[in-house]
Formats: sequence, C-alpha cells, structure tokens
Amino acid sequence: MVSMTDDWSTALLTDRYELTMLQGALHSGAAHRRTVFEMFARRLPDDRRYGVVAGTGRFLNALENFRFSTKTLDYLADSAIVDDLTLQWLADYRFSGDIWGYGEGDCYFPGSPILVVEGTFAESVLLETIALSIYNHDCAIASAASRMAVAAGERPLIEMGSRRTHEMAGVAAARAAYICGFSSSSNLEAGRRYSVPTAGTSAHAFTLLHDSERQAFGAQLEALGLGTALLVDTFDVDRAVHTALELAGPELGGVRLDSGDLSMTASRVRKLLDEHEAFDTRIVLTGDLDEYAIQALAIAPVDGYGVGTALVTGSGSPTASLVYKLVARARGTDPGMPLEPVAKRSVGKPSKGGRKWGLRRLDDEGKAVSELVYDHEPDPEPRVRPLLRRLVANGEIVGREPLEDARERHTRSVRELPATAQQMSRGDPAIPTYFEQRVRA
Repeated sequence: MVSMTDDWSTALLTDRYELTMLQGALHSGAAHRRTVFEMFARRLPDDRRYGVVAGTGRFLNALENFRFSTKTLDYLADSAIVDDLTLQWLADYRFSGDIWGYGEGDCYFPGSPILVVEGTFAESVLLETIALSIYNHDCAIASAASRMAVAAGERPLIEMGSRRTHEMAGVAAARAAYICGFSSSSNLEAGRRYSVPTAGTSAHAFTLLHDSERQAFGAQLEALGLGTALLVDTFDVDRAVHTALELAGPELGGVRLDSGDLSMTASRVRKLLDEHEAFDTRIVLTGDLDEYAIQALAIAPVDGYGVGTALVTGSGSPTASLVYKLVARARGTDPGMPLEPVAKRSVGKPSKGGRKWGLRRLDDEGKAVSELVYDHEPDPEPRVRPLLRRLVANGEIVGREPLEDARERHTRSVRELPATAQQMSRGDPAIPTYFEQRVRA
C-alpha cells in the first residue's frame, strides 16, 4: 500500500466543483450538516444482466491518501481555486464519517446502494469524484470479465490488455479481472501490487528476431523449459506445430494461436498434436476475443484464452454509469438532528430519497429472486441476505480484505443468480429491484 507523502495525495484526483461547492457551503454554514450520499446505477448496459462491484480496495487506499498536503494547498492558492477560509479547512481534512458498501466481487442491479457515505456535507462531497472514477472503471471491467468467465466455463482466462489502455488503468483492470475469475494477468505491476498471478511467454517479434522459426522455438524452450507455450501462427501454423514437436516432443507445454479462424485452426492443431501423442499440450487462443467469441469457441478443442482490448474497455461498456447522489441531510449542524430524505426530480435522472439498505431475497434453493432496497434498516428475515458491509467507522478504515476474499465472494454471488444471468443477449436484469419506502422525499 502506498503511504501519503508531501508529493503523493489523491486529493486532486477530483473535479473543481467539489471544492467550489465546499467553499459555498462553508460560507452558507451548511458545510457541517450531517448528510448521506449514495452511489448506484440507474440502469445496466443493454447487454448486461448484472453488474459486479469492484474497486473497493482501491477506493479505501485512495481515501487513506485523501489529504491536502502543503504542495497541494499551494497549488490551490496559487491558482485561486478556493479562498483562504476553504484552504484553512482543507489543511486539516480527514474523513471522520462512516461508509458502507456492497462486498467487492458481489453482484449489483439497478438501484443497488453499492456505496453509502455518511458524514458532514463538507467531508462527504469531496469524495464524489474519486469514488466514481474508481468504481465506474473497475465495475465496468469486472462486469465484462465476469461475463467472459461465464462464457469460458472451466477454461482459464489470461488478462493481457495493458497495452490497450492507460498504464495505471491496465493495473486496475488486471485486479478487477482477477476478482471475476481470470486466472492470471500479463501485467507485472498487478502482480507486485495486488499479488495477481502473472503469465507470458513471447510475441511475434521474438520469432522474427531470429533467423528461423526453429531457432526461435529452440531458444524459448531452452530459456523457459518444455512447459512453455510457443506462438505458432507467425508464418505457417502446421509447419510451426511440426517444428515445435520435433524440438520438444510430446512434452511440449502449449501452443498459442493469435489470428485467423481460431476454431478451425485449433481443431486442426489439436489433430496434429494428438497424432504425435502430445495429448497434454495445451492450445491457448488470443486475438481480439470478447465474451461472444469465447462463447462461440465453446466446442473448439482449446484449453484457455487470452483477452486484451475487450476486457480493458469493458467490452463495449467502458463505464458502469454509476452516480453519487445526496439522499438525506439534516436541517442544521447539531449532530443529533434527524436526517431528512432529499431527492432529484430531474427528467430521466431521478433519485430516491433516504438512506438505503440493500438485501437480496433467495428462494428455497438459495437462488436469488429479487434485490430489495429499503429506506430503513429491516429486521432479519429468512432467506434474505444483507449486502452492505462496514468499510469505514468514524473515519477508520475497517473493511479491507484480501483479494482472494473478493474473488470467492464473486464466485458465490454468480452461482446464486438464476440461469438467465448467463445469457449474452440483450434483456432485463437477471432479478428485479424492489424499493420499500416508508417516507418519501
């Protein structure tokens, strides 16, 4: 975990209007009113039956480093972003409120309150941009990754999209993909920072560097051992497979195909390998794969997939379209004043007032049948699973967990969904969301 220094702060990973709202609220006296903000999606992308929560761990790290250092304050002052009163307040900024959220790796649906932030307006509004930027990216990647894992079944997936996105987005994408069932990533920083298993062998450049394909294969086998996977489609696939088998024999670990008609080529390669008794040699496919291509390859004789561009761009939905909205506030600054629900009435962008609690109703067999969103904390019920967990208590981060816990949670959450969740076609969310409101804003 990165610690905050004078040169490292997440405080300016934000929009200017967060600070101008703060300045206005400090002048009006409303900055210290107790509030509740919630993050949710009004809808899912057309071809998604569920969303996946990801980014929680990254958000908690960012929150810990959300401090206004001397250099940060100097920039704000020199650029006349805010006035002296606001600068003085920011110098001592520490979030001291409470945050709840859906468990990382869990599924969500339209209206699910996946993050609930309770604190003063001044403390809470500043977190809007950093929370949305992390969750919108990571949830979009995780949702795409989950669909790809469903399509792949038991076949392993390698995340290899770093070169198709921003360098740090590539690290975050590898983390989100691992939560949702990918077995490894090509990104070494994801391995160092998050302990995501890494994998990789060679590209076409390695073959072209050498005087012949045979020489290239020989060098790779000598350096990496018989268990390595050889890229066999630089020139002629059949000839490359024969060369690989001549050099490594039936102990060859694997071959990789990156172009052409992958299904037909894989069938032909499998036949060649079996004819030489290389029954355990794996065939890995890469090359502009997405969940639809992976699903179409289900009957092909392959052993795994590498996914790049489609994964790191959310497979057509690069954002989860999450919003962060004020849903309740006190009328004064007395900490004991009750919270009153507030809500937008904008056409096409409404919100529901009041602090929410998210739950999932299950049937007798443990399958999800609905998402329940209450504006009050409900009593425990049989076959109803509470979804919110405490992430921050009185400013102290209490919700960190190993990445493996999020990975296991995702497996359980997807297994809990009805069969319709696995459909790749456009359609309604896998389960409906029901709101129960005692008080309307």
